[in-house]
Amino acid sequence: MFVLGIDPGLSRCGYGCVALDGGRERAVAAGVVTTDRELAVPERLATLRGDLRELVVELAPDVVVVERVFFQTNVRTAMSVGQASGVALLTASEAGCDIAEYSSNEVKLAVAGYGSATKEQVQRMVATLLGLGQPPRPPDAADALALALCHIATSRTSRLGVVGVARRAGAGLPAGAGGAAGVAR
Repeated sequence: MFVLGIDPGLSRCGYGCVALDGGRERAVAAGVVTTDRELAVPERLATLRGDLRELVVELAPDVVVVERVFFQTNVRTAMSVGQASGVALLTASEAGCDIAEYSSNEVKLAVAGYGSATKEQVQRMVATLLGLGQPPRPPDAADALALALCHIATSRTSRLGVVGVARRAGAGLPAGAGGAAGVAR
């Protein structure tokens, strides 16, 4: 399985590609696509689409996973994230990729074992699950890798008929969070 996660944003759109090789997850690519804030929104969306199309062609993922946008307190941010999300979904669809969407809480639960985990906890678990020495930077790339890991975990548990993910000790979650969960291995 080869999964491209996309953390949508108009100014900064994170991407992270994870391969599942022999039952182990491996980071293949991660980074951020940016657009020029001086350009008009339609031009920025066109730039984002072109860059995402190049990524999809270059990486050839089996699945593209996009964070599902629910609610933002800043309406302007919510609009631009929604627009970027639409561009990502369109690009994946045009490329013929399977598409999945997960909410932030679903990603946190699958990767850190706790739906209210902090960004830092999720980033540390991404590093642990992928065998990286430190959390990926920038945070948008780490979030995109977490989306890819969430899809792999969800796919595994769906195939096995298991609800949830395997528990592992030592993830550094807050007391009472029920321990740590990682991607089922």
